[in-house]
Amino acid sequence: MSSYLFSKIPLIALFVMSCICAMHGEAPGDTAVYKKNPNYEHEINLYKIYKKKSANIVMLGNSITHGVNWNELLGRDDIVERGIPSDILEGFLSRMDYVLSLKPKMCFIMGGINDIYNWRPVDQLFKTYISIIEILKKNNVRPVVQSTLYVAKKYPSSADRNSQVEKLNALLKDYCKKNNIEFLDLNEKLSVNKYLRDEVTFDALHLNANGYKIWGQEIEKVLLKYPAF
Repeated sequence: MSSYLFSKIPLIALFVMSCICAMHGEAPGDTAVYKKNPNYEHEINLYKIYKKKSANIVMLGNSITHGVNWNELLGRDDIVERGIPSDILEGFLSRMDYVLSLKPKMCFIMGGINDIYNWRPVDQLFKTYISIIEILKKNNVRPVVQSTLYVAKKYPSSADRNSQVEKLNALLKDYCKKNNIEFLDLNEKLSVNKYLRDEVTFDALHLNANGYKIWGQEIEKVLLKYPAF
């Protein structure tokens, strides 16, 4: 997620691509969109050559997840990071094989901000999120849903887009509560008044070291609940 869109692809271009998808019988927001992100193929090709074949924990996300070395942050050697800059939730869903092949016990998920800044309906995002969660559960991987982070006040369209972040998180939190799934509300620590705190970000969107330190501490609290970790 190098920007709120896919590597600065204009909104009108994404709209045109969606129309083309419809003309060819493909769903808008499907492969013709997430594969337009140049980071997607690059990262997938790296997954194919990596020698590490197993991990207890997978971090699934976009550039926010991709922005730190999780093993070093948490002092572990059993974490694999599967974040792709600029990725959307449909992209997550399409690459679940690269999560499951690692046979993890737990998968931390964070996504949705790129979709929200591509003006996708929150209900649609929620359905895709559920599909991701259900795939993990079906394969005996414990999902941990992490709240989609707000952007800071100075980020474009922050008030409008953060209202959508709030709606998505409310749906996710309720779903997790009803289905006995861990929901980690990072906005409680990283945000104030429904905006990302300035002191935890370097560009009003991505986290800095302070932000990752807090995130890491919150993950450690979750792991303490499960003796296997």
